[in-house]
Amino acid sequence: MSHPSLTASYLPGSSKSYGHDWSQDALGGKIRVSGRHFIDNYGRVCGLRGVNLSGSSKSSSNHNNDTFPSEAETVTFIGRPFPLEDAPEHFARLRRWGLTFIRFLVTWEAVEHAGPGIYDTEYLEYIRNLLTLLPQYGIIAFVSLHQDVWSRYSGGSGAPAWTLETVGFDLHELESTGAAWLKGVRGGGHLEEERGLWPCGYQKLAAATMATCFWAGDAFAPKLLTKGKHGDPISVQQFLQDAYLDMSEMVVKAVGDLEGVVGFEMMNEPHRGYVEIPSLHYFDYNTDLHLSAVPSALESFQLGAGRPTEVAVWTRSFPMPTRKTGHVVLNVDKRKVWRENGPTKGQCLWEMHGVWGWDKNKNEAIVLRESYFGKHPTNGKKIDWYTDFYYPFLNKWAERMRRASSPDKIVFLEMIPNEFCPPSFTKGHQPPNIVYAPHWYDLNALFTKAFGNFTVNVQGLSRGMFPLKAFYWGHKGARDNFALQIRNIVQEAYQVLGETPVIIGECGIPMDMNNGEAFQTDDFTWQAKMMDAMLVGLERAMVGFTLWNYNPHNTDLAGDDWNGENFSWFSRSRALPRELLYHEQSSASLDNGGRILSAVVRPYPAKTAGIPLKFEYEVTSGSFMFRWCNPDTHTNYSKAINWAPTVTEPSRSHPEVKALETEIFLPSLITHGRSVVVSGLDEDDSYVYDEARQTLFIVAKNTQPGSIHEVRVKLAALEGFRSRPLLFEVNDIWSDFGMGVCALVVLFSALLLGMSGIGEQLLRRVELIL
Repeated sequence: MSHPSLTASYLPGSSKSYGHDWSQDALGGKIRVSGRHFIDNYGRVCGLRGVNLSGSSKSSSNHNNDTFPSEAETVTFIGRPFPLEDAPEHFARLRRWGLTFIRFLVTWEAVEHAGPGIYDTEYLEYIRNLLTLLPQYGIIAFVSLHQDVWSRYSGGSGAPAWTLETVGFDLHELESTGAAWLKGVRGGGHLEEERGLWPCGYQKLAAATMATCFWAGDAFAPKLLTKGKHGDPISVQQFLQDAYLDMSEMVVKAVGDLEGVVGFEMMNEPHRGYVEIPSLHYFDYNTDLHLSAVPSALESFQLGAGRPTEVAVWTRSFPMPTRKTGHVVLNVDKRKVWRENGPTKGQCLWEMHGVWGWDKNKNEAIVLRESYFGKHPTNGKKIDWYTDFYYPFLNKWAERMRRASSPDKIVFLEMIPNEFCPPSFTKGHQPPNIVYAPHWYDLNALFTKAFGNFTVNVQGLSRGMFPLKAFYWGHKGARDNFALQIRNIVQEAYQVLGETPVIIGECGIPMDMNNGEAFQTDDFTWQAKMMDAMLVGLERAMVGFTLWNYNPHNTDLAGDDWNGENFSWFSRSRALPRELLYHEQSSASLDNGGRILSAVVRPYPAKTAGIPLKFEYEVTSGSFMFRWCNPDTHTNYSKAINWAPTVTEPSRSHPEVKALETEIFLPSLITHGRSVVVSGLDEDDSYVYDEARQTLFIVAKNTQPGSIHEVRVKLAALEGFRSRPLLFEVNDIWSDFGMGVCALVVLFSALLLGMSGIGEQLLRRVELIL
C-alpha cells in the first residue's frame, strides 16, 4: 500500500490526518514493530509520545482512608482514571498536546478484588467503553498491569487483599508488626518524616514475602499449599501465577480486539522479593532504599512473629543519601502478622521452612540457613532470578496473552527498576514482538523533592563513578546529566537486544519540589527546567516515552493522592468547567489546568519517511532541527563501518518506505501568533504548516538510498503580536562563574608577578572585569 504523497501532483498536507494521529486510517493499517522502530503501513517511522493514564488508577474510586483496609472485597475502580462522560475532554486535551500514546494502568485488584476467580465485569466493561473511544482522537494505548510494593494492602498498589491472606497474613496487623507501611495509601506521605518512605516497602516482610512466593514459591516455600480451582492442593506459586494469568486473560479478552489497544505489559516494576538477597542480616545499601526504620530480613521475620525487635533508623544525609543515626524498638505490643487460622497456623512462613528459629536458651533469633534465598534449597544450585523465574513466566504470560487476542499484539516489558537490561535476556528468553520499556527518574530529585542548579548523576555514583564526574551545574549541566543517564539505559538495551524498540515507560518530575513553593507563588520555573532537561535527554536518545503522569484528580494539596506523590502536571481543579471547553486541536481552552506546558508540549517528528537520526529542540526559542535519512538496504552498512547498534547510529536497513511525506508535530501552543520559518530543505522539497492540525508536512523528493534530509525551523513574532518572554536562561558553570573565575586567575597572576609593568596591566584588566 502506497501513500498518496508518492504521486507527482500531491501537495503537502493533502491527507486528512495529522502527525500525531495513530488511528489505522492515518497509518494505512496497524502500527507495528520493525527493528528499533514503530512503523506505519507505509514504512514511516512513528515517534510515539504520551502519558501514563493514570496515577489515580492505583486507588479505588470508593477508597476510604478511615476504613482501609476493611471492605477490600467491595471496592470499585469504575471511574478510574476518570468517569466515562469526561473522556472526550481528556482525550481531546491529550491530542492537543501531542501526547497520543497512552500507557493505560490496570491493577489486579481492580479486576479481581472480590475473591479468586470473581471478576468485576462492570469494571472490564467500563475500560472497554473508555478505550473504544481512542481512535476518534488519534490515540493508541498499551495496557500496563500495574503494581508497586505488591499491593495497596502492603503499601503500594496492584494485587487484591486476598493474595496476602492466601499466604497467611492478617491484613489488620501488617502495619503494627512493621510488615508494611500503610500511611501513604491512607492519604499520608506529605509530612517530612513520611516523605519518600513507600519504596522501602519492597524490603518489608509483606511485599518481600509475596514477591518471593509469586516468583519462586516452588523453590523457597514448597510447604505452603493452598486449594486450586478444583479443590486440589497446589503450591502457592502455582496458585498466584495461575490467578494472575487468568486475570490477565480477562483483561486481554475485554479490550484486546480494540483498534486503539496495540499491546500489553505484564507487570510494572517487578521485584525479586527475598530472592538473591545477599544476607538475612542486611540489605544492599546501593540498591535498596534505607530510610527511617529499616529492619533486615531476619528482623522482619522476628517482628512478624510477634517479637519486639530493635532495628536501625536511617535519616537523609549528604553526600551519601542516608546514614544510620539510631535504633528503635518496633512491635512492643507483640502483635503477630500470621493468622492462627491461616495456612501456616500462625507460624512465620520462613520459620516454617527452617530459614530461622528462636533460641529459647539465649532468647534471641538465630539464622539457620543464611544463603537460603541465594541457592536452590534442594540442589544447591546458584539462583538467578531472571533466568530461573522471570523469563519463564514472561514467556508463559506472553503466549497466553496472544492466544486471547492476536499474534500481532506487542509485548511491552521492563526489568527491575534502576537496573540495566540484563545480558542474560538473549533471544532464547525473549517472547516475539517485544518492546523494552524501562523507567527513568532523577533519583536525587525524587529523594530530596528538590531541584536547582546543582544536579547529581545517581546512576553513575551507584556504579562506581568518581564523585566529581557525577556533579553538574546549571541547566546545561542538568540536560547533559539526564541525557547521559537515559542514553546509558537505551544503549545497554541495544547492546543486549539489538535492533529492538525502546521506550521509557515512566519518567516524570515532582511538581511539589522545593517545599511546594510553586503552589504559593504560581511560579513553576524550576519544574519547567527539570521537565525540559529530562525531555532533552529523551530527545537526544531518540526514544519514545510515556510521562508520569496525567491525573485529573490531582490537587495542589493532595497531589496524586497516593503515598504523597505529586507528579501530574495537569490538575482538573485548575481547569475550566467541562461545559466551557471546546475540543478542537486549536482550542486553547483545553490548556487550562495544565502547568509547565511550555516544557511538556513541544515539537517532535511524528511520522518520518525514512530513518530518524537526530532531533534537537530549544525550548527557550521554539526552534528545532530534525535530520533523517533514506533507508539503504543495498549497502551492507554493518560491514562498511564495523557497525553495532548504538543510540546515535541506527541501522540503515529498513522496510521499503512507500511515502515521501514526513509529518512533524508542531504545537499551536508555541506557534500561535508567530510565523514558522523553515530552512535546510532541498530545492525540490515542499512543505506546509497547518496550525489547526498542529502539523508541519514535508515532502522530500530525494529518494536516493542513504541520502540525508535536514529541516530547521524557527519561530518569529507576527506583526501585532508581542514577542514572548524568555522562559529561562540555559546557564552553566561558565556563564554563572566564568567571569569571576577569570578575574581571580588574573588577580592571582598579578600577585605572582608583583608590581612589574606586566602585573600592573593585569590588575587593570581585573578592574575592568569586576
